[in-house]
Amino acid sequence: MVKTLTTWLCNAAAIGAAAWLFSGIAIGTSAEDTTQRTLTLLLVAAVFSLVNAVIAPVVKLLSLPFIVLTLGLALLVINALLLLLTEWIAGLFDVGFTVEGFWWAVAGSLVISVVNGVLGLFFARD
Repeated sequence: MVKTLTTWLCNAAAIGAAAWLFSGIAIGTSAEDTTQRTLTLLLVAAVFSLVNAVIAPVVKLLSLPFIVLTLGLALLVINALLLLLTEWIAGLFDVGFTVEGFWWAVAGSLVISVVNGVLGLFFARD
């Protein structure tokens, strides 16, 4: 339970950092107040955590030969596509999370990976 909560909050911080850094990634609308945007961020982080827990291992396992062949660079594409999948799922529920294209998703997935890696040093998720 604690591991799930920690992962969820770390993902929320990472997605928030990506949205703060890049104009192509938006959480909520500018008309929303801080509470609404925070709730939107937490919902998006929940969807992102679910996508990473259920879909990401299967996709990465199936594409393992390609990941090895490209020396891991294929993981950038996979993570960007998972972020776009998160946007699509959030859009189904009208959550208010947008990624304006593939390259914004690549940049966002890089930031999310780095922030999650740094936060993982401070918060044990074992």
